[in-house]
Amino acid sequence: MPRRPFLPALGLAMGLCLSGQPGHAQSASQWQAAQVAAAQKSEQIMQEASKHKSLLAQYRVMRYPYATNPDPAFHIIFGQYLSWYQTFVGNYPDAAVSFSIKQPALPDDRPSPLGNPDYRARPALDAIPELARNYRAVFLNEAHNIPLTRTLTVQLLGKLRAEGFNYFAAETLYQTDTGLQARGYPVANSGFYTEEPIYAEMVRTALKLGFKVVAYEALSAATGDAREAEQARNLYREVFKNDPQARLVVNAGYAHIQESGVYLGGSSMAEHLRKLSGIDPLTVEQTMLYPHPSASDDHPDYAPVMQQLRPSAPIVFVDKKGQPWSLRQGYDVSVFFPPERLRRGRPTWLDLGGSRKPYLASGERCNHVYPCMVEARYAGEGSDAIPADRLVLDPLPLNATTSDRISNGLIEPHSLLYLRPGKYRLTYTDADTHQLFASDITIRDGDAAPSSGPVDPPPAESTTTIQGE
Repeated sequence: MPRRPFLPALGLAMGLCLSGQPGHAQSASQWQAAQVAAAQKSEQIMQEASKHKSLLAQYRVMRYPYATNPDPAFHIIFGQYLSWYQTFVGNYPDAAVSFSIKQPALPDDRPSPLGNPDYRARPALDAIPELARNYRAVFLNEAHNIPLTRTLTVQLLGKLRAEGFNYFAAETLYQTDTGLQARGYPVANSGFYTEEPIYAEMVRTALKLGFKVVAYEALSAATGDAREAEQARNLYREVFKNDPQARLVVNAGYAHIQESGVYLGGSSMAEHLRKLSGIDPLTVEQTMLYPHPSASDDHPDYAPVMQQLRPSAPIVFVDKKGQPWSLRQGYDVSVFFPPERLRRGRPTWLDLGGSRKPYLASGERCNHVYPCMVEARYAGEGSDAIPADRLVLDPLPLNATTSDRISNGLIEPHSLLYLRPGKYRLTYTDADTHQLFASDITIRDGDAAPSSGPVDPPPAESTTTIQGE
């Protein structure tokens, strides 16, 4: 059975600064015991959810315990579990609220580059490929419940491929999916986080660009340093041992990519791989300087940079000698992501730098059945493909209970899918996988990008409408 991530939830809650820690007096041992118990309960709920066939049904199982259990330890631990599923169903704003890692200033943080005449801000999409030219490997990290931290990586793949990089490895991929390369797109059994459409788009993009895609997760039950070492051995065996001239791009979570310092009682995957291969990677840190739901969770350096520079896309800082700035030791360059803007409840960064266009998804197609999942799959891919985008239409908030589910004349909800120009199969389904509506749609090259105003974009061309069950 493919491995699901258990350790990250507990490890993050105990090792990082999180919102929502209890203010009353509690010993460290009591707090740790409460988190262990919460993790066990979270695993049980997740196992119960996995018994359901559809992702929407799984999400429905996950959404209520968080709202009905007031225990602080449970909120912190289960909040991360819930946030994964919220990203899977396209509910990105709530995912960020459910699990937020506070980024305080640390004593060894480097001084902000803002106002330093030696540094200038540059678009990350331009600067990182230039920095990568002299490297054999580029490691980019992500926050697993913040797919914003995946968007730049998706956009960088084409430029890194043009620079000669030819292998792409993703921490989440299961080695059991031996058909991924030939199939050309991820499915439910391709990985855990690839259930989220932006991650799936990252893997799909790498495959389309001709990267050899590699799975490297530890197959044993190893944790901590042993897991990091096993991941590194897998990467070395699959890439550099067989192809000494390989150039590798890696997407991993959090500090798996740090080049120095203690990690989980030992060394990171990146450190282990460097010892095995002798290759010094370019490490791109993306999990510290992004907007949090509460500005109090942002790193103190974040707001001044945003207020002065007002970037519309991710930026990095590079000095006059071409050396990049990073917030902390162990990384080569840090990425600042601009503030988030929402349209109809969805972040506009889903447009992936303007390469995807908004498409209005109407709740009228749900036939008054809620929650209702809307998915758009590429026309050339199978019905098992992770969609290019998905969302859930539901007029009720997260903390709604079953008794609230009463027809009361609510206006049908609407939202936006973000899709590249091309042809798609659009489906609306309920939690029991019954198809409520299906249609073939085309997103045109000339469709307008979303404006800053409240006006919805024009609907895309639609053909062959089919009324489902």
